[in-house]
Amino acid sequence: MAALQITDVKKRYKSLQALGGVSLTIEQGEFFGLLGPNGAGKTTLISIVAGLNRADSGSVAIHGHDVVNDYREARKHLGVVPQELVFDPFFTVRETLRMQSGYFGLKNNDAWIDEVMENLDLTNKADTNMRALSGGMKRRVLVAQALVHKPPVIVLDEPTAGVDVELRQTLWQFIGRLNREGHTIVLTTHYLEEAQALCNRIAMLKFGKVVALDSTSALIKRISGSQLIVQLGQGRLPEGLHHLVSHPDELVSGNKYTLRVTDYAEVEPILATLRQSGAVIEDMHLQQADLEDVFIQIMEGEK
Repeated sequence: MAALQITDVKKRYKSLQALGGVSLTIEQGEFFGLLGPNGAGKTTLISIVAGLNRADSGSVAIHGHDVVNDYREARKHLGVVPQELVFDPFFTVRETLRMQSGYFGLKNNDAWIDEVMENLDLTNKADTNMRALSGGMKRRVLVAQALVHKPPVIVLDEPTAGVDVELRQTLWQFIGRLNREGHTIVLTTHYLEEAQALCNRIAMLKFGKVVALDSTSALIKRISGSQLIVQLGQGRLPEGLHHLVSHPDELVSGNKYTLRVTDYAEVEPILATLRQSGAVIEDMHLQQADLEDVFIQIMEGEK
């Protein structure tokens, strides 16, 4: 049984087609990345998964429980860390987490609450009122709230947006541990280096549709290959190599060019073309392309 089964989900807001038939199967224990630019439909999809919004058509099931017809059971299996800092200003951190436990019918949950607070470096803020916390600390509490009922599926919607490096490290250590213990993690983030380091498999959304779905390593290898970065001390890039340029603005902005290559054997012909044009290479190095390069290519419509 899949941890999260999304089948042909469509959602329209008046003239805007927010989701145009999204289908995803996320298996138990995966660390899955959901990427896309603003307006791609990520947050709409997450709100449907969480039962906060209803799809026009299609279905979503969490561990086999439909989020509409079996909402209560589906919600027990899910923890969501939202983008927005939503909190009740009248309670302390511990009281907030106890109340969240109560929503799921959990009593005597203090041992797990203490462990979550310790792992998110919240212990010394346990008796602090929520409104007195910094933005970074409030975000830690949001993460803690999503985890109080030990959900097997955890959705993190931009969890490290605008937070300090320390929180990022603390959060990923804890989430990594939960994933190793069998929890399924679904992450949306604009920090593509995080997605590359953490996610085993990635889906990319564009205009409400899945435009790429593969393992992280396969995406990088299949779509982007490597890059040859060449800085010329003299001359310009020959026209015959313009089609290899990853960032077209480089053709007008200077003497440094990022060229896409899919195989090391392509490097020598490139160098030969440069020599024949009279260009002088000042610096050069070959690097493996990363997820950001893949993302840019796909969002620009290149395959």
